[in-house]
Amino acid sequence: MTTTTGPGAKGAYNGFGADWTATKLTDTEAKRATGWIEAKIDKRFLLTGKDRKEDVRDIMWQLEKDGEIKVHRVADHNDPVMAKTLYGWDKKIPTNNLWHHKSCGQCGNIPGYPSSVLWIQNQLDIQYLDETDQTSCTAWNYHGSGIGNVVSLAAVFLRNFHQAYVSAKAQGLPEGTYYPLIHCGTSFGNYKEIRGFLLHSAQLREEVKAILGKLGRLVDGKLLIPEEIVHYSEWLHVMRHKIAERQTIDVSNIRATVHPACHVYKMVPEDVIYDDTVLNGDRVAVTTGLLQTLGAQVIDYSTWYDCCGFGFRHIIGEREFTRSYAIDRKIKVAVEEARSDVMLGHDTGCITTLDKNQWIGKAVGKIYALPVMADCQFAALTMGAHPYKLAQLHWHASPFEGLLEKMGIDWEKAKDEFVAYLEEVKAGRIETLYDPKRAITSGPGYVKPPKALQGA
Repeated sequence: MTTTTGPGAKGAYNGFGADWTATKLTDTEAKRATGWIEAKIDKRFLLTGKDRKEDVRDIMWQLEKDGEIKVHRVADHNDPVMAKTLYGWDKKIPTNNLWHHKSCGQCGNIPGYPSSVLWIQNQLDIQYLDETDQTSCTAWNYHGSGIGNVVSLAAVFLRNFHQAYVSAKAQGLPEGTYYPLIHCGTSFGNYKEIRGFLLHSAQLREEVKAILGKLGRLVDGKLLIPEEIVHYSEWLHVMRHKIAERQTIDVSNIRATVHPACHVYKMVPEDVIYDDTVLNGDRVAVTTGLLQTLGAQVIDYSTWYDCCGFGFRHIIGEREFTRSYAIDRKIKVAVEEARSDVMLGHDTGCITTLDKNQWIGKAVGKIYALPVMADCQFAALTMGAHPYKLAQLHWHASPFEGLLEKMGIDWEKAKDEFVAYLEEVKAGRIETLYDPKRAITSGPGYVKPPKALQGA
């Protein structure tokens, strides 16, 4: 950590604007301030000599009992699967009738990410709603600039979850039919943190209630709070055996490294899934458990715990820090130590950072070409998804052709098929993963589905 930020600073990190001032920290203080980067957030570290964390759901049940809030439960029609979190608490993961909370970064930078999730759910005959009436969580603004505030974040959070709750009415189905599934790790961590603030602060609840009341986003005059906040990687984890049943590609010869996202397992860590069958239950289970079930070799490496380097503010103000951190602390280590064939992650910013920053290393002779993709993309490939049409690997900056060859996938044939498909698209003959009419649940353009679908 530099101690020379701010106006007139001569250090490398002086790009954050006039409001930043020199920290004047000693070397010891600077190391203490950034020590969390190297902290090993595993079960042993968190449970040894630590006080037991509270389960905020206990507060939630009491507030509902007192008539202050309404809880959107994961119900039987969501086919829940129970998973264990860090302290052995139960977490109820919905597996069906899901409302996709999309990611702005995925849809804009990594379209094969959400398309792979939807494709897998189509293959498994999962019912879901992929509607347009949703917004960004705005957490990037908050983490990247500090302009956001807790009230606005909480209002956006509850507005989106309220929409998920009422969305089924457009199909003639009961409220609460669809349960939110969060695609982005940033949204996931932000929403969990904000839920905790809401449950602890009556003042925050009142401020947000006034806003949502004006928007018509209350249920019986109450704030709607979700029983569980669920990330797509958690859905993949509890569905991993069903996914493996549809597997057509043998990946037992693939050496895979995993990058766990800070916003997924370091924020509100007590809510994260740990599974005794995955790395002895000592590390976060999502992604790794999926890869093990698919038969891939999950290879450890010394900087497994490190941030990808994205850091929100880093990528905005000091992107050379982000690039060097991603290459030197993650990609280089995975290539040299683990001899990795592919690095898998589960968050938008991480995949973007580790994938799209590899090109800059060539400028300084650091060439560590390593395919990077999301766990859902890899899982879809093992199930036979088209690497271009569905996984959309051509949007990635890191080379993936060698990995596909090692998986036994003819990427040249697939590329020719994709080029031919693009001609079909140009001619107006397109394919969709999801009926676009169902994506619009209100307003201009909405077409009510047939009665047969309403009763589904």
